[in-house]
Amino acid sequence: MSNILTIRPLTPENFAPFGEVLDTDGAELRMINEGTTERFHGLAHTEIDAAGIAIVSLFRGQPRHFPYRVDMMERHPLGSQAFYPLAERPWLLIAAEDNDGRPGDPQAFLAHGRQGVNYRANVWHHPLMALNEVSEFLVVDREGEGTNLEEQSYPDPYFIEAADWT
Repeated sequence: MSNILTIRPLTPENFAPFGEVLDTDGAELRMINEGTTERFHGLAHTEIDAAGIAIVSLFRGQPRHFPYRVDMMERHPLGSQAFYPLAERPWLLIAAEDNDGRPGDPQAFLAHGRQGVNYRANVWHHPLMALNEVSEFLVVDREGEGTNLEEQSYPDPYFIEAADWT
């Protein structure tokens, strides 16, 4: 197999070209509700065009099987899309910079179970990639008029080899 993807750790620095990492480590902490609640403030900035609204959904992802063939990417040009796992399980994400309206070379990241991401509007990414078992994610994205999903296939696929995802 050629085009093997290297899995990088999900850090704010590694993920900066694509959006924001949602992580309580290093986040601004505000005590609210008479000191009974910790608020990790402003983890991401939702992007929504004027014709849309922000919605909150629950996604239930089936685990992927490896080796895995990465042959397509998607993007949402009218709004950002945030994913946050509801159980402390690792998960994979893949993002790519734009290359004249098509996804460029993908970059793969391993998120630990307490990290989420917010893909900026118009950022190429692979659909949700749960690992090991069925996993649920809280998702914040855009609903409204207009076409907010573009998909593109790679002419030559990339591959992720099997690994221990614990």
